[in-house]
Amino acid sequence: MDKGELEILRHATLFSGLSNDVLRDIVGNEPPRLYHKGKVVFQQGDDADHFYIILSGWVKLFRSLPSGEEAILHIFTKGESFAEAAMFGDHRYPATAEIVADARMLAINCNRFASRLQESPRIALRMLASTAVHLKQLVGEIEQIKGRNSTERLAYFLLNMCPDDSVSAVVRLPYEKSLIAARLGIQPESLSRILNKLRGYGVTSMKDQIVVSDIAALEKLVAGEDTL
Repeated sequence: MDKGELEILRHATLFSGLSNDVLRDIVGNEPPRLYHKGKVVFQQGDDADHFYIILSGWVKLFRSLPSGEEAILHIFTKGESFAEAAMFGDHRYPATAEIVADARMLAINCNRFASRLQESPRIALRMLASTAVHLKQLVGEIEQIKGRNSTERLAYFLLNMCPDDSVSAVVRLPYEKSLIAARLGIQPESLSRILNKLRGYGVTSMKDQIVVSDIAALEKLVAGEDTL
């Protein structure tokens, strides 16, 4: 693991504030691995033997419904951890993880980490903090779906992809539009129509790139200060 990846690890919520020595002890000797798009990291119901830190790329976590459809729980990216809570309870993964854009990740052995939790209250506190972050993300996504219409949801998604303090931006979509639609609770066939509606707010779509020429206009839309 290079210095850049070590910095990503150190700034992850789960490991924030831990010394390099403690961090290396938790990580062990297992190097990061590259996972290609479409790779299933683990399936719902599998034994939970590892959790993961993302160093680059995107991973979706979803549950399979009786209807055969996927219920997307969250999509994780650089600096985030996932599946750490699975080491508790029945020690099985409650959902399936699939790579949606080539990802480089570090797998942390659950048994090794659990033993460090018993030895260090500080690590246990970071574990609680990480769980709280995941809960906040889940609540935020539920509020986004329930509290906004489909146009506002897409505008909010695009705003989160724009750099801070910018007046305009070119956003490269991190994964397929169909997955974006599923994440936002929008019918896939409606996504293009909504993007066309957002043209009035300076949004132009070009394949996997979105040009946002007026970020302030999108912010007003999301804040409910303007309507289509």
